[in-house]
Amino acid sequence: QVQLVESGGGLVQAGGSLRLSCAASGRTISTATMGWFRQVPGKEREFVGAISGSVGRTYYDGSVKGRFTISRDNAKNTMYLQMNNLKPEDTAVYYCAADWSLGGVVVTSAPNYNYWGQGTQVTVSS
Repeated sequence: QVQLVESGGGLVQAGGSLRLSCAASGRTISTATMGWFRQVPGKEREFVGAISGSVGRTYYDGSVKGRFTISRDNAKNTMYLQMNNLKPEDTAVYYCAADWSLGGVVVTSAPNYNYWGQGTQVTVSS
């Protein structure tokens, strides 16, 4: 059974940095398409970025491009989201997601991912 566990969230001042981790168990992530999404109360879950299986191609939403970086450590079966120059509008619950049926493509739509973590809160103060 696949499980995803996020960690690393917290409170940070604007301009600061955080690194989120998504540890997977039950299946190797090296061939998975994995994504980061975020959600604030009353709004839909929105795409942040994703990394494709095998090749590891990354893609980011325009709101975070240049500030956030996704990486993957296959030996640790863990995906990371390095967040720099954080802004108050980045405040949200961040979720990691994974799917092994998407091939080597990056997918930005949440319903395409079958496995989700429980989320970790990121709060950026101004």
